[in-house]
Amino acid sequence: MTPWVVVVVHVPWYNTNSAHKGEGESMRKAMEELLYKARVDIVFAGHVHAYERFNRIYDKKPNPCGPVYITIGDGGNREGLALKFEGPTPELSLYREPSFGHGRLRLVDESRAHWSWHRNNDSQSLVADQVWLQSLTTIKSCWLTTVHKDGSYIKNDEL
Repeated sequence: MTPWVVVVVHVPWYNTNSAHKGEGESMRKAMEELLYKARVDIVFAGHVHAYERFNRIYDKKPNPCGPVYITIGDGGNREGLALKFEGPTPELSLYREPSFGHGRLRLVDESRAHWSWHRNNDSQSLVADQVWLQSLTTIKSCWLTTVHKDGSYIKNDEL
């Protein structure tokens, strides 16, 4: 079994910034269930020139067995930053900031990883957001059942 599953897409499926709002929706509808069943741990996206980290999500709802979605399109470009986030902050969005920065994913072992986002606007790089993550392969409840979009459960050996 693969201990960490990470997916990279260009356009974010979850985005509370007004820039490029909804552009990833058709791909999300087509692919999200596949990523959920594969127990993807993290989905990284760019395209929006800002930083945003979401809770674990599946089908636009918090889900402990869904991926963590991170938009890290803040490395810089000639268009500048995407400055406008919708308000108030939705509960799914845990941290968002329209600043230049970079991220660091450190896989500590098969079960733990540390994600940090570093703001580069300051004279020195500053850790502005960080979180410890647990691999979904180590969360037994995520392997025993799958939560469908309608809220029902199915045993994974029935998939």
